[in-house]
Amino acid sequence: MRILVTDGMDKIALEQLKANGHEVVEQFYAPEELGAALREFDAVVVRSATKVRANHIDEAKGGRLKLIIRGGVGVDNIDVKYAEDAGITVKNTPRASSNSVAELAMGHMFSCARFLSVAGHTMREGKWEKKAYGKGIELGGKTLGIIGFGRIGQALGRMAKGIGMEVIAQDIFHVPGIEEQIGMKYVELDELLERSDFISLHTPSLNGVKLIAKENIAKMKDGVVFINTSRGDNVNEDDLLEALNSGKVRAAGLDVYADEPATNSALYSHPSVSCTPHIGAATKEAQKRIGAEIVDIIESFGK
Repeated sequence: MRILVTDGMDKIALEQLKANGHEVVEQFYAPEELGAALREFDAVVVRSATKVRANHIDEAKGGRLKLIIRGGVGVDNIDVKYAEDAGITVKNTPRASSNSVAELAMGHMFSCARFLSVAGHTMREGKWEKKAYGKGIELGGKTLGIIGFGRIGQALGRMAKGIGMEVIAQDIFHVPGIEEQIGMKYVELDELLERSDFISLHTPSLNGVKLIAKENIAKMKDGVVFINTSRGDNVNEDDLLEALNSGKVRAAGLDVYADEPATNSALYSHPSVSCTPHIGAATKEAQKRIGAEIVDIIESFGK
């Protein structure tokens, strides 16, 4: 196969594909150039930066393209149904990065609880603000509400249980046996919002619907901690910023943003925000697993 890799890939996996006889081209294409380029490849491997939309698929029709692989969990940067209707298979790597994203969400929870981000920043400015940041909270004994209980949400739930948190979850699909396995229970969204001390969001993109906005924020506990490592467009950033300023939301841990690179400096520079630049899956271990899973997908394709 002739394979285009647009957003980078684990080097070991790249070498494995080449050793298996495939031609691999590593090149990023601007959106206006992508469709024509795809005609020349049997498969394309993307991550977050490249978006494969209907117009790209239209331009690729009649060419070689028959497989799109998203190296990661979600596929909302690909028009999946449109591609499949055109006879193009779409795959992703849902297992490979779940643990890495869950660990980052947990890291943000600790950071928000103990002022790790802002306290470290002030020390680098030569300040010693022990009193200002001496009012942290513990995670143990608190209730964590997880919205979206897929692989990442389940991994986070196990970690949270391990440090003594109560875990509740909301999802449109209930995994059989998972409540007993993890020791949590499913609840309706309103109950989760009302009961949770920490809320972590793990849903795919909701097509412009702002799940975290003024109406749902009002249902949350005063002083709640909010974490988002899912998709930035699931959150109304202005409403979240207002809640941070009022103290309704004690702190927020954010890895994803409405615009990326992030442009809402009032939000990501807020002293109550622990922020990272969309690095949920950016661990060496996850990238190796993603690469290996991509190789498996390509080698089994068409068999």
